[in-house]
Amino acid sequence: MKPALSPPPPPPAVLSMKIDGMTCASCVARVEKVLARVPGVDKVSINLATEMARVESAAPLPFETLRQVVDEAGYAASAVVDQPDAASERRGAAAASDRSRRDGLLVLAAALLSLPLLMPMLLAPFGLHAMLDGRLQWALATPVQFWLGARFYRAGWKALRARAGNMDLLVALGTSAAYGLSVWQLLAHATLAAAGHGAMPPLYFEASAVVITLVRLGKWLESRAKRQTMAAIRALQVLRPESARVRRTTAAQLVEEVDVAIDEVGAGALVVVRPGERIAVDGVVEEGASDVDESLLTGESLPVARRAGDRVIGGAINGDGLLLVRATAVGAEATLARIIRLVEEAQAVKAPIQQLVDRVSAVFVPVVLVLAALTFCGWALAGGDVQLAIINAVAVLVIACPCALGLATPAAIMAGTGVAARHGILIKDAEALELMHRVGTVAFDKTGTLTEGKPALLALLPFDIDAARLLQLAAAVQRGSEHALARAVADAAAPTIANAAAAPPLPATDVRALPGRGVAASVDGEALILGSARLMEEHGIALAPLAARAAALERQGHTIAWLASTTPHRLLGMLAFGDRLKPGAQAGIQRLHALGIDTVLLSGDNQGSADSVAGALGIATVHARLLPEDKTRLVAALRQGGARVAMVGDGINDAPALAAADVGIAMGGGTDVAMQAAGITLMRGDPALVADAIDISRRTYAKIRQNLFWALIYNLVGIPLAAFGLLNPMVAGAAMALSSVSVIGNALLLRRWTPRGGK
Repeated sequence: MKPALSPPPPPPAVLSMKIDGMTCASCVARVEKVLARVPGVDKVSINLATEMARVESAAPLPFETLRQVVDEAGYAASAVVDQPDAASERRGAAAASDRSRRDGLLVLAAALLSLPLLMPMLLAPFGLHAMLDGRLQWALATPVQFWLGARFYRAGWKALRARAGNMDLLVALGTSAAYGLSVWQLLAHATLAAAGHGAMPPLYFEASAVVITLVRLGKWLESRAKRQTMAAIRALQVLRPESARVRRTTAAQLVEEVDVAIDEVGAGALVVVRPGERIAVDGVVEEGASDVDESLLTGESLPVARRAGDRVIGGAINGDGLLLVRATAVGAEATLARIIRLVEEAQAVKAPIQQLVDRVSAVFVPVVLVLAALTFCGWALAGGDVQLAIINAVAVLVIACPCALGLATPAAIMAGTGVAARHGILIKDAEALELMHRVGTVAFDKTGTLTEGKPALLALLPFDIDAARLLQLAAAVQRGSEHALARAVADAAAPTIANAAAAPPLPATDVRALPGRGVAASVDGEALILGSARLMEEHGIALAPLAARAAALERQGHTIAWLASTTPHRLLGMLAFGDRLKPGAQAGIQRLHALGIDTVLLSGDNQGSADSVAGALGIATVHARLLPEDKTRLVAALRQGGARVAMVGDGINDAPALAAADVGIAMGGGTDVAMQAAGITLMRGDPALVADAIDISRRTYAKIRQNLFWALIYNLVGIPLAAFGLLNPMVAGAAMALSSVSVIGNALLLRRWTPRGGK
């Protein structure tokens, strides 16, 4: 007897919270640690970009318990709703925009206050000496230090409470050392000046002010990147219809149609979808026939025919027919809601570059403090000169001021992203830069990424008439239609009609749309029908003369439309539609192969169309007929196999896969959701720019590593010299400034980069 199968474990209880006050990866680690200690918590995942925490447990946990431990750690937690309404989304977006604008104004204020302090240093190499009076320097530096730099003191205090070190603590310590020494020197000079002697000692107000200004600039850029990441979720939320028209039977057995909020639509409800409307729910067609545009959700480039018994997806756009849909999935289980969840979960990643800097800072801060204390004690005990001991101890702190360390990453990122943007490559964050240089596999969506994303008339096969007449009749029948295939016929016919030798446009009368099948019209007194093979069969039109050719074209992924006359019944010809390759697609794939990078095609389109595109481009691995979760699963499988994966796409259906990949690359001209979910956007939508994006990311990341090395080497060499009294604070400040100049100069070398394959 076979042993009884144990029942599957129940799904975990999930609670989402918003965490305020986190500034870096060490903050995330701290919050994750305190939440993980709560009894009953099984797993904690925090998305720093969205400041959201996801807590899983076997049984539901009270929010207040979790909020309390977060508050005790020095942060603030607030509950969130699973699916906020559109008004809440708009309020959240407006609040984020206001915060970003306010932070930008504060950065500008810090720059205006710091520039006069920095000018003497900038003018000195030209023999110009314009040192400001010490009291004026103090007046300019003080608001920068204690008003604009207050956030670093707050975050540094939290790091101390958590017994950890981070960049904020380094900034607070370093700038306080420079500022405090300058104030002490200024007061000492005032005392000596009152006695009638003493020259102005060196001051370091410019060091503290400029460090705070530059680091605040980096924080502001980081907050903008966070807001753009969250905008991807908001854009997905907007696609969800707010209401649906439901057909129901009243107590008096009368059938009525009423508009209800989407949250009130339950499984099994009958939803009426009028022509041109967005389908509100996942479901099955009960009545009606129409062409449905599912391109934003499935990647299918052409509208698909849907009739009774066919499934439809919420978020797709209905064509010309009226549909009655039986809802099968609503709310959190709908396809669009699942896509939103996939994007949220896949984006919950941490930037390894920032983790590296935080790890260095965590060791660097206590070491510097200990060395400064030892320096003070050593000199005080050895020589008894407390003033000299203070100066040498402060010199240690000044040389250790993390100006270059704070500039190492943002300087390279700003230079690299700036030059990339000039060549059509928009790199949004440091994480994309760090990971892109190690990418070994690039997965491409097909429609809109490697192809134009719109149907074109690729083949014209007449029967008993010439090709020009076939195109002229097809254009006449479909003139005025907004169907994608009709536009393709009009585009193909326009050059022919413009030709002086071509026949003029023909007028059509009695035009009738045949939902899900095609269109009928009268042209030159002849009744014509244009549409699917099913429409031809309904009118008894024999397709055998062109059937073999049509089957071959369909195997290649083409869509076939037939033109026939019903007065008398005879076949006039066949039109084949497909999606053309983008001009730069072949060159782009060849460059990637030359770099030793594998390519994969992931498409929601049919197998024949995907195989045809892959064969033309030389892509060996092809996966077709994929839903959004299928693409995400395949990208995850590639990553689990050890590959660093970049995903290139342009549609909403690609957004989860873009977020799940190591690096998401969106094609310009695609949907906003794809561009906001991706770390890199190719503004021209040219596939050849993918290889250029890899090249600039490699060069930029190399600069980041070089900058971090030089930033640390100045400290490793300078701190021992300062501790032994071989560097006074003025020389230490000069060395600190030199380290910043070297870091910035090294980063600016990226401005000479030019793409190899881009325009």
